[in-house]
Parts: sequence; C-alpha cells; structure tokens
Amino acid sequence: MDEKNAAQETAQEENNADCRAVSDNVETAGGSAKKRGGFTSKIGFVLAAAGSAVGLGNIWRFPYLAAKYGGGIFLLTYIVLAITFGFVLMTAEIALGRKTGVSAINSFKKLNKKWAFLGILCSAIPIIILPYYSVIGGWVGKYFFTYITGGGTNAAQDGFFSSFIASPWQSLLFFAIFITVAFVIVLFGVEKGVEKTSKFLMPALVILTVGVTIYTLTMPGAWEGVKYYLVPDFKKFSIKTVLAALGQLFYSMSLAMGIMITYGSYMKKETKIESSVHQIEIFDTGIAMLSGLMIIPAAFAFSGGSPETLGQGPGLMFVELPKVFATFGKVGGGILGALFFALVLFAALTSAISLLETVVSIINDKFKLGRKKSSVIAYAGTLLLGIPSALGFGVLGKVSIKGMTILDMFDFLSNSVLMPIAAFLTCVFIGYIVHCKTITDEIELNGRFAKKKFFNVMIKYICPICIAAILVTSILDVCGVFKL
Repeated sequence: MDEKNAAQETAQEENNADCRAVSDNVETAGGSAKKRGGFTSKIGFVLAAAGSAVGLGNIWRFPYLAAKYGGGIFLLTYIVLAITFGFVLMTAEIALGRKTGVSAINSFKKLNKKWAFLGILCSAIPIIILPYYSVIGGWVGKYFFTYITGGGTNAAQDGFFSSFIASPWQSLLFFAIFITVAFVIVLFGVEKGVEKTSKFLMPALVILTVGVTIYTLTMPGAWEGVKYYLVPDFKKFSIKTVLAALGQLFYSMSLAMGIMITYGSYMKKETKIESSVHQIEIFDTGIAMLSGLMIIPAAFAFSGGSPETLGQGPGLMFVELPKVFATFGKVGGGILGALFFALVLFAALTSAISLLETVVSIINDKFKLGRKKSSVIAYAGTLLLGIPSALGFGVLGKVSIKGMTILDMFDFLSNSVLMPIAAFLTCVFIGYIVHCKTITDEIELNGRFAKKKFFNVMIKYICPICIAAILVTSILDVCGVFKL
C-alpha cells in the first residue's frame, strides 16, 4: 500500500508540474507558444468578474424571487449561502483557471486527462445560456428604446409586454441588436474590450442603482415593503426557500458555467484571489439587495404588496414598474423609466459580455482559430440558437415541454440540471481527484489563505450535499413526482 501511495503522490506531483508549466497564461499550438490575453490590473479583473456576476439575475430575477419566497427570510438565506457556498465555488473556479491558464474546456484536462469531459460539460452551459439570455437582454433594450423615444405611456398599458414578445420581427430585432453590441465589445479583446467596458459600466451601474433606490424609498407606503424585504419572518422559511436561493446563487454569481474559470485564466499571478472573490461578492450581493429595495417597496407603494403582485414572477419588473413610472407624468415617468432600464441594460450587457467571452475563449482554446475568427463563430452561433427562444412566445408559442416555453426549457436545463451537475463534479474533482492542496497552493502564491480549512471542508463535504439536493429536488419537482 505504501508503494502504491508513493506512486500516486509522484504521479500527482508530475501532473501538477505539468500544470505549472502551462499556467503562466500561455497557449501552446503546434509546438509554438502564443501569449494569452489578460487583465492589466486587479481592479480590472474584479470589475469584469463582478460585471459577469451582476446581471439580470440581480436586477430582474433576484427581486421577484425575494418577493415570492418571503422577502426577508429569502434575503437572509441567500446572504448565508453567498458567503459560504458562493465564496468556496467562486474561489475554486478562479484558482483553477489561473493555475491552468486556459478556459474551462481544457482546464480540467490539464490537471487530469480522464476528467476532460467535465470541461466539455462546463463549456456547453454558457453556449446554452447565452442565446436565451440575449433574448431577455433584447427585451430590456426594447423597454429602454421605448422610454428614450417618449413611449413610456404605452409601456405602462396592459398587454404591451405580451404583444411585444409575441411579435416575431420585434423580438428578433432587439435580440440581434443586443448580441451585436456584446460581440463588438468582445471582439476588441480582454484588455481593450471587456476590461475597459467593465470599468465604465460597473461604476455607472452602482450609481444608477443607488439613485433609483433612494427615489423608490421616498414613495408613500414604500416602507412597508422595506419591512417585508429586510425583516426575516422565520415562519415563511422552507426547503423551497433554500432551493430557490441556491438556484439563484448559480445564476447570479456566474458559477458552474466556465465563466470564472475563463476569467481566472486571464488573472495575473500577483493578484490575490481570496480578496478579489470577497470584492466580487460585495458587488454582486450589494446590487441584488439594492434591486430588491427598488422593486419590492414600489410594489407595496402602488399595490399594497398584494400576494398576486408579489407572486407574479418575472412580470414584477416588466409589467408593474412601467405602471409605477407612468404615475409621475409623461416627462418625469419617461426620465425615470429610461434611467431604470438603462441600469438593467448595463447589467444585462456586462453578463452577456462575460458569457460571450467565455464561448470565444472555448472556441479559441479548442481550435486555435484566433480571437477574431472565434468571436465571429460564437456570434453567428448565438444568433442561430437564439431564434427559437425569441420566437417562443409568438409563432412557436405552442411548442412546450412540461408546460415550459422554449426559453423556460433552456433556462431549466442550464440552471437547474447542468449547472448543479457541473458544480457537483467540480467539488468531487477538487476534493478527491486532484485534492484541495492543488487549488489552495495556487491561492497561497500571494500569501496565507485565511479560510483554507473552511474551504477544504466545504468543497469536500458540504457543497456536494447541497448541490445534490437542489439537483434532485428540482428534477423531481418539474417531473411531478412531488411538489415542494
């Protein structure tokens, strides 16, 4: 047994040595080395990664989930999961990317060739998400365009949203515009495109969020919504609250979809991973909390916080808020609506950039085509794959699986099935295949890893159990085996 263990340790050391040889942001193709693009500074990395984490998941999805699942108790559950579960997975993925110096499709293979399939799985997830996410981004673009052209009154009318998404040419047009903007930014590369754009968009997003939140809190009756949102009611706590918060964590923090691995591969060795993750989480959770303070108190101010309003889901933003803006008159409501949907558009764009950048990196790492050709292929593929989702509420509206539209089906497949599977296997890979030391050593290149023991316990035991729980219950719930 001693000889066997010694042989395993020797093989592991050789494997790690191979990883270190390729981890300095270098790609090898045909025997020649090619320098890989990268972030020029820590703040550039943090803002770009935060831009990925902060998106529609924070401003559109988080508020309606918080409203639906008990307000304060959902918020508390999410924060606890973010600083434990979220911290561990994000740290692991960024460290994995920086150590191997490649995107998700090759990162697992670099550490253990038998686990190359996990890189393929992680790479498939952003390819599935990006098209339908861009369709929703197009919806936001439509509302922003409507408000800046003086059509805010029309946006507040019943049926405006449903008639828009049912219109084939409008849905396709705004979807195409949205993904084209993201494509142009990514085409310029990591430093000139992604990093510089994030340095502008993220501070602008924070300023707009704070401004609209303060305005919302001045509305009569809004403080009842603040109480509902911030004060936990433990009677409303249930396993479904935990599962909803955990699912939101994947969506919001860009976990288990290869994005953080890709961004980690662009990260400089002198940048501290642990502190960077903390800063990204502050951005992510802070924007989500502020978004809730914009939308939930407004629902109380103008509808009394009725169960029908709080439980309507995605319509909480697209249907209810335009009515709120309309009460301030054509000019005031138009300005407020334009600012709000500009905020949401910024958030959607930063996340779409990170998804597209991940897909581009995957194609480039796999086929060695270069950034421009890889970007064009990713752009064309996204346009084609997004068409069914864009038409799923109109000419393809009758196509459904288990009552889900085409867009909902892609969302369920990616967020409730593939992402939990990828995250579970990532925990197993790090905890039991290459072992935690492989990752913690990378983190400690810049000094002591303060939460090393916590990281090791979470990645080996706690995280896999939680992930398995959300995966199994989500599938059984949608299949009708039992209802939570």
